[in-house]
Amino acid sequence: MIRNKLLLMSSAMIALMYCNPASQCFAQDHKVIVPGIQAPQARPGQRNFGGMIPSRPQNGGAQARPQRPQGQAMPRPQRPTPQVRDVDFKDLSMSDPFIFADKETKTYYLTSSGGSMYTSKNLKTWTGPYNVTDLNGLWLEKAGFCAAAEIHKIGKKYYYFGTWSDHSDLIEYVPRRYNVPHNQTYILASDNIMGPYKSIAVTPGYDYEPREWDCIDGTYYEEDGHHYMVFVHEWTQLIDGTMDYIELSADLTHTISEHPVTMFRATEAPWSLEMNTIGEATFGLKMPGWVTDGPQMFRTQTGKLGMLWSTWGAERYLQGICYSESGKIEGPWVQEPEPFLANNSGHGMLFRTFEGKLLYVVHHSEGNGPRKPQLWNVDDSGDKLKLLDQIM
Repeated sequence: MIRNKLLLMSSAMIALMYCNPASQCFAQDHKVIVPGIQAPQARPGQRNFGGMIPSRPQNGGAQARPQRPQGQAMPRPQRPTPQVRDVDFKDLSMSDPFIFADKETKTYYLTSSGGSMYTSKNLKTWTGPYNVTDLNGLWLEKAGFCAAAEIHKIGKKYYYFGTWSDHSDLIEYVPRRYNVPHNQTYILASDNIMGPYKSIAVTPGYDYEPREWDCIDGTYYEEDGHHYMVFVHEWTQLIDGTMDYIELSADLTHTISEHPVTMFRATEAPWSLEMNTIGEATFGLKMPGWVTDGPQMFRTQTGKLGMLWSTWGAERYLQGICYSESGKIEGPWVQEPEPFLANNSGHGMLFRTFEGKLLYVVHHSEGNGPRKPQLWNVDDSGDKLKLLDQIM
C-alpha cells in the first residue's frame, strides 16, 4: 500500500512538472503525424480560396501545398521590407481588417491578416505598414504569417491577438480530407500601442486553445470581470465548423477553463452553405463542409449581446450576426434569418470614432480581385444592429 502511494505521488509530481497553471499538460515530444492523401483537387479554373490551384502530383495524390518534413519549416521566399508611406484607404488591399481607436493618442490603428499596422488621424489617409511584433524564440517566428490580427486595450496595456499556422507541425491527418496543421491564436502584449508586442504566456509557445484543435481567429471579450477568448474551431478539421470560447486568466497569460465551450455550429445559420455545393475550393482542395470565421462580440445600446461572424453562402463570403437570448456569453445563440452583408464581403468588426459614430470595417472582393477594406455606417440604437450606408 505504501509503495503504491509513493508511486502515485511520484506520478503526480512528474505530471506537475509538465503542467501549467491552466491545468493543460504539455508533452515534451508531440506525436508525429504522417501526412496522407487529402481531399480531391479543385478543377482548373474553379473558384478557390487560399492561393493558386497546384498541378496534380505524378503519384496521383492531392496535396494542396508542398509537404514540409516533420519539425522543419519550408524556406519562405524573402520579401522586401515594405517602405512606410501614406496610402489612401481605397488603395489598401487586405483581409480581415480591424481598427482600434486609441483615445489617448486620438489615432486609429489598422491591423489585418499579415499582421502589419497602419495609423491614421482621419480614417482616409493611412501611414504604414509597420512591423509591431517580436516573435523571437517562439514557434510563431517559424510560422511567419499572422492571420486576423487584432488590438485590444485592457487596463494600461495593449494586447495583440493573432493566429499563426505551422504546416511543418501536423496535429491530425483526416483521411481524404486534410493534413491539419498546428493553428493557434496567440496573445502578445506591449506598454506601447506601436509595440513591440511580445509573448506574455506562462510558457513560451503556449497553446491557449487545445493543441489538438485547429483554432483560428481568436478575439477578446470581457463579461462581469471575466476574460474570454472567443475563437473558431475550424471546419477543415470538423466539417461543420464551430464557434467556441475559453476563459483566460486575469493577466491573459494562460487559460483557466477546463475545456472550451461550443457556442454554435455553422449549420445553425440558414445562410451558411456547404462549400462543395456552392463550388468553392479551399487551398486547392474540394473539401466538403460549413465554415465559421471571424467572431467579434458587441452590445447594442439597449444591452443586447450579439456576435458578428462570417461564413460562405449564396454570394460567396458573407457577414452574419447572431444574438444571445440570455444576454450572456453562454447563450443560447440564435442566428438572424438573413445575412448582415453578403456580396463576397465579410470578417468585419465594429468600432466607434472619436466623434461617437459607430462604424463597421469589412473586406470585400469584386470577382476574383483582391480583398479590399470598406467602411459602413451602422445603427445600434435598438436591439438589432442595422447596416446603413457605405462611406468608403
